[in-house]
Amino acid sequence: MKQKDLKLIIKEGEGLTVEFKEKYTPKIDRDLVALANTRGRFVFLGVNDEGQVIGEKLTNRMKADILSLARNCEPHITIPKISQISKVVVIEVSEGDEKPYSCSSGYFRRLDAVTQKMTHKEVGLLFKNANVISFEERLCRDVSWNDISREKIKTFFKEAGISTGEINPQDILASLNLATKDGIKNAGVLFFAREPRRHIGQCETILVSFKGTKRLDIIDRKDVQDDLWTQYQEAMIFLKRHLSVRTEIKGLDRKDFYEIPLEALREAVANAIIHRDYSVRGTSIMVEVYDDRVIIKNPGGFPAGMSQDKLGDLSVRRNELIADIFARMHRVERIGSGFKRIRESMVSAGLPFPKISSNGFFFIEFERSKKTGAKRIGLGEKLGVKLGVKLGVNQNRILELIAKDRFATIVGIAAKLKLSTTAVENNIAKLKEKGMLRREGSDKSGHWQVL
Repeated sequence: MKQKDLKLIIKEGEGLTVEFKEKYTPKIDRDLVALANTRGRFVFLGVNDEGQVIGEKLTNRMKADILSLARNCEPHITIPKISQISKVVVIEVSEGDEKPYSCSSGYFRRLDAVTQKMTHKEVGLLFKNANVISFEERLCRDVSWNDISREKIKTFFKEAGISTGEINPQDILASLNLATKDGIKNAGVLFFAREPRRHIGQCETILVSFKGTKRLDIIDRKDVQDDLWTQYQEAMIFLKRHLSVRTEIKGLDRKDFYEIPLEALREAVANAIIHRDYSVRGTSIMVEVYDDRVIIKNPGGFPAGMSQDKLGDLSVRRNELIADIFARMHRVERIGSGFKRIRESMVSAGLPFPKISSNGFFFIEFERSKKTGAKRIGLGEKLGVKLGVKLGVNQNRILELIAKDRFATIVGIAAKLKLSTTAVENNIAKLKEKGMLRREGSDKSGHWQVL
């Protein structure tokens, strides 16, 4: 490892394959075991949890002690290299091929950026699946570095709150364990390829709004065939557009309350993306909005070892690398508490916990009240009733166009509606004043969001 690689990994922070320690203690055997039981990689000594370099000096005694700790694990853990890079001691840990591994304190694994003690059930599952290579870990053979988008990498850094200078895709994906010297892993393609679906055909989320309570009349549909982060964003935009919302204004503060808490929906959408079985071809994640319910479903059902009664208690992840990227982007908790958060947000809103089922797909169904469901809006209906605000004909037409295309331009809207650009600008200004529309990003590269 070169010093520039070390700086990049420290800047990205702790994760599934990276652990920071301020100084050496014999308790690092837990981290060695956790990494060997997961994906291997690095323990950095001399770095605190905030990513600040405190400094640690590698001595012959320390090196001997670390190697002794690894040998005393059961089975022995392979430590390819221990080195001093600047002020940091870097311990490389190989992923084990004789899982599960344990130390004197028990069995441990990595869950995002946390070393967590394993339950008896989790140890059994690890033993059972020890030699299975997951879809996200496999190399994507028909993708090259020219297919990787620098813009998507920039978006990742922005969402992760990481400042960076020059972007080198090879270094960055390797530091995130999304690529090796032999190529790019499927997880890397799903997040950072320019056209991920060209390489992985099942990379898709379908968003549908139906009229009534049956899968008959479609009000709105969008097939999102881009990277996983875009799928997450588009799903949330779609749900907010098709759910009823009330607004409370206190002084200068405005707060929107959706009929289903957004926090619960965010967790459910993220869960569908993180836990879907990407090896099942010809399938998609589905988000379906009806008058009486919202259903979010993903291919794959419960992960092995998981059942409905264990939700919120047992952390089993089908795609650890994908979960790690979402955690770095602050869209899921690093300790696997998604269903607890859904339950808490629904209870706080006085709503029932969603129905959950599995039959090859994993289903989560949120109930909508008949009252709000009957009044909900969709494309082709009057968008203005959402907040009880009366809108003009042109304002409704503008909202409908923007709901279909959030990147619509003033000139494009004017041409489609046969209005002057001044008229469009005036109506958009009024929509902003009424809290129906907002601009995200700059005029040149941003987009609209219907509220």
